[in-house]
Amino acid sequence: MNADWLSQLAPDRAPPPPGWWPPAPGWWALLVLILTVAVVAVSWWRHPRRRLRRAALAELRRIRASEGDVIGAARAIQNLLRRYALARFGADRVARLHGDAWLRFLANGGAEGLRGAPGQTLLRANFAGQLDPDRSGDREIWFAAAERFVRSARPPAGAGARR
Repeated sequence: MNADWLSQLAPDRAPPPPGWWPPAPGWWALLVLILTVAVVAVSWWRHPRRRLRRAALAELRRIRASEGDVIGAARAIQNLLRRYALARFGADRVARLHGDAWLRFLANGGAEGLRGAPGQTLLRANFAGQLDPDRSGDREIWFAAAERFVRSARPPAGAGARR
């Protein structure tokens, strides 16, 4: 046997490093999962009912932030609630409602704070332009009830387009 046998061996050759393309199947699965989650998130975010709710809540915050008079706030809240209800429930169900029927619709739809005197005060301030001096604290009740109505927006039971 030759003592120099190590010199007769072939030189060291490492295999080439693995390329980055094509990725392993796990990376493909992760990519599909990420794209699916992105599509679902965008479609959930852009859903018309959610967009409508976000816009109504933003407008309600703007009305609350304006330090205008109570009558102006009542008109703005009433206008917002009417527009939101028309867009959410349709004109055939909401357009004919007024007075007590309108307040029942709002209360059944989530704005329980507008039952009774606060709701009547809202209507009187909106349409007659009058507000009893002792009822000026109803402004916060109106805002809270309007926010609950916009957030819940469930179809009221039995409060359709009755007069």
